[in-house]
Amino acid sequence: MRHPSAFGHAARILALGAFVQAVASGPASAAEVQSIMPLAAHHAVYKLSLLKSSGAKAPEAVDGLLSYDFTGSACDGYAMTLRQMTALQPQEGESRVSEMQTASFEGGDSHDYRFRVATKGDSSGPGDINGTAHKSADGDVSVALQQPKPEKIDLASGVLFPTEHLKKVVATAKAGGKILTAAVFDGSDTGKKVFNTLTVIGTQTDVSPAEKAAQIDALKMVHRWPVAISYFDASKTDSAPDYVLSFDLYENGISRALRLDYGDFVLAGDLTDLKLMPDTPCKN
Repeated sequence: MRHPSAFGHAARILALGAFVQAVASGPASAAEVQSIMPLAAHHAVYKLSLLKSSGAKAPEAVDGLLSYDFTGSACDGYAMTLRQMTALQPQEGESRVSEMQTASFEGGDSHDYRFRVATKGDSSGPGDINGTAHKSADGDVSVALQQPKPEKIDLASGVLFPTEHLKKVVATAKAGGKILTAAVFDGSDTGKKVFNTLTVIGTQTDVSPAEKAAQIDALKMVHRWPVAISYFDASKTDSAPDYVLSFDLYENGISRALRLDYGDFVLAGDLTDLKLMPDTPCKN
């Protein structure tokens, strides 16, 4: 899953230091990506709450919900829908309520990507975003926006789409890797933004998860790793990430124990509901 977070000053230092090591560690190979188990079709709900807050601009309280659905296969492509509702209480003034709905489809070979983002309520973003992206055989990516206005953008070669990136993170973790760097495009923000990402992968854990929703038989034998992904605006040269997303990542793509760190404040995303859907295996 890809959605906002950050560790704070200490993790930013770790992230910057890890860039130096990234060249040596290298990304997962194509064979290693193919070796991971299929990504699980699932519905997950996360309760959002304020974990930490500091500074004059930080909120006093946050209450929210994140609903996430993921379906598909390497043959048919992958569909994702996300709905995030948040009520943020600033230190002064009235509570600000916002809702974001995201829908995307990524081809099984990660050559084509469709995305739509709709926002409601108190939001300073660009409004609704709708577009498509295509990756050529040589890796060049072109984007065609319909909203907020018709526009065509060419991105640098080697940019990954979200599910493609997720697979590489899982494959790197499974292969024992600790660092993965990648440029990622998901259609968020303005529909034109590319993030340079740095993924730091911790040691595989088999400690029983705290959330009841994750204590299901279907996950008991699935490997998982603590993961932190720093997102850097590719158009900027400053050293601090826009945000860092940390979570426990299962080999089948399910996430728990979300931490969304925006610098001035950190949100916790506790898994409250998880339903696995039937797999749709590729037809011979």
